[in-house]
Amino acid sequence: MFMAPDPGLVRLRISLRAVLGIGLAVAASELAGLSLSASITAGLAALLALFTVGDPTVRGQAVTTALLPVAGFPVLALAATLHTVPTARDATWLAVVLGGVYARRWGPRGHALGIFAFMTFFITQFLHAVPAQLPELYTAMALALAASSAVRFGAWCVERRLPVPAVPAVPGGRGLSRVTTRQAFQTTAACAFAMAAGQVLSHERWYWAVGTAWWIFVNTSSRGETLVRGFRRVLGTLTGIAAGMLIAVPLHGAPAPTAVIVAVCVWGIFYTAPLSYSWMMFFVTVMAGLLYGLLGVLHPGLLVLRLAETGVGALGAVLAVALVLPVTTHAVTDRWVGQAVRSVHGCTAAAARRLAGDPDADPAPLAAELEALLGRVRFSLAPLVHPLNPMRARKERARQVLALLDDCAREARGLAAVAADPDASHDARLTAACGRVETAVEVLVGAVPERAVTAGEGVPGHHPGAEQALAHLHGLERALAALAAPLRASAAVGA
Repeated sequence: MFMAPDPGLVRLRISLRAVLGIGLAVAASELAGLSLSASITAGLAALLALFTVGDPTVRGQAVTTALLPVAGFPVLALAATLHTVPTARDATWLAVVLGGVYARRWGPRGHALGIFAFMTFFITQFLHAVPAQLPELYTAMALALAASSAVRFGAWCVERRLPVPAVPAVPGGRGLSRVTTRQAFQTTAACAFAMAAGQVLSHERWYWAVGTAWWIFVNTSSRGETLVRGFRRVLGTLTGIAAGMLIAVPLHGAPAPTAVIVAVCVWGIFYTAPLSYSWMMFFVTVMAGLLYGLLGVLHPGLLVLRLAETGVGALGAVLAVALVLPVTTHAVTDRWVGQAVRSVHGCTAAAARRLAGDPDADPAPLAAELEALLGRVRFSLAPLVHPLNPMRARKERARQVLALLDDCAREARGLAAVAADPDASHDARLTAACGRVETAVEVLVGAVPERAVTAGEGVPGHHPGAEQALAHLHGLERALAALAAPLRASAAVGA
């Protein structure tokens, strides 16, 4: 895990920035003379602001961060006011869940605002906040957002040195055919189950089950993805509780060592999140134990209860994805694979135009988009290639699809590099090869929106870069032709 590639040390920089931003938020809260509960609120608000805001541009991130109080402050007031009215409190939280998940249809900004609203309600339950504490909690959140923003956008803006990432468009649809709409109902049903069952286990810590059900549905879009994420959450919680028994319980809430280990946990959450949900949950669980130690309520039984509530929340998620408007792994994977194949064609067509002499054609952004789409394909296929998947034939087909798409991406990158060479020029053989790639794409996904360079352009012969470009095009043609068999088999069985 910790030896995984980190080009440009981006994950390391973002993780260290998170430690700095959250530390500054807590320090500002302490210097303002706020209570321990308010300082914890400040730290969690800063963590959420740094973790959930993921717009592709720095300006977009700043706008979303500025909108977080619009989503969080009213929810904070509602949660604190309804704290002693369980029925109204529960109904209100489920409404927040429904709206928060539905907001994901508006992309990264809706996603971040929905999470912040939900977690604001969660934090209120975590701290048992009441209306009299609202001014202090508002102040703590405002300080946290200001401090974390000062670090993120001022002192250490990692994203400003990076190219704008290619963000794959979420497969669309209308009404209940839209994945985000189905997920809104699924998550609400899962949280309702977790809320009821969690309160049977504990009238004080029931919200853990609701939090588990909610987070299992974050960044998932199919039944298989949700089940795998639920398994990984339980695994991460279990190992985190074991570590908490050895680390958090013996500390008895001692401030200095607790602060140091919490900082390590924050670093671990941000560093491992892109790679492993289990590792991230390990650090989240250890950090939660340390915060309970600071509040003076930590004991081994509390950690065991957390595991039980996590299991209840995971069970709620499993029931919801199985019974409430289920979205199959095959349906989601088919959409992402289709988008990736179309992206291969787009990159090929742009490279062909560039080699034909069109200076405005640039395949590089399309190659980057293809890489982003492949990341989403890998995530959607994760349930099928998971070690615990007993269906070996499906697992083998999924691995074959991933390998062939990786081949496509490698050839597309090479083709884009050749096209970027100013000495490269068009060769009539490239036109024929692009046409064959286009035909292979049409076999897999149907008609393509854009035709490649028309036949008859250029002259036969050897031109700068032509041989390399042809090699990449032939590689694409072979990989796309090989993709047809596993995709047909997958469609036949509804994998």
